[in-house]
Amino acid sequence: MELPINPIAIPIAAVAALFIGALWYNPKFGFGNAWMQESGMTEERMKSGNIAIIFGLALLFAAMLSFLLMQFTNHQWGAFGMVGGDPTGAEPSFEAFMADYGNKFRTFKHGALHGTIFGVLGALPIIGTIALFERKSAKYIFINAGYWIVTLAVMGSILCGL
Repeated sequence: MELPINPIAIPIAAVAALFIGALWYNPKFGFGNAWMQESGMTEERMKSGNIAIIFGLALLFAAMLSFLLMQFTNHQWGAFGMVGGDPTGAEPSFEAFMADYGNKFRTFKHGALHGTIFGVLGALPIIGTIALFERKSAKYIFINAGYWIVTLAVMGSILCGL
């Protein structure tokens, strides 16, 4: 029995997060200027830091997030959890269950729904709480949470639909 995920889905979803961020925070056709103003970021500060480390860690974090999000978008992971993750020792009913339900709710649309829910109920409260204590504006919260809601919807669609 194979795992209920396409192995290439996690890295594709992680890379998608970087592409969406490049568009979302772009000053020419995204929220880049507004984000810079609300966050207190300057052009000079943007040019500082090791870009390879920044993007490398951003990709690693996006991959970690993809792995977590996969648990929410692909319901079949729950069935694997019920047998301890190793289906070879499962009862025959597991094989029958997976034959009936192994591909249920495995669509881009379903993944996008769960990604959006994860963004609204996960990312928004985390970003919002941090921003409140940092005394950031509502605009700052909505720019950053909006990015994650859209990104998690796309990531969820990739994880569930591939």
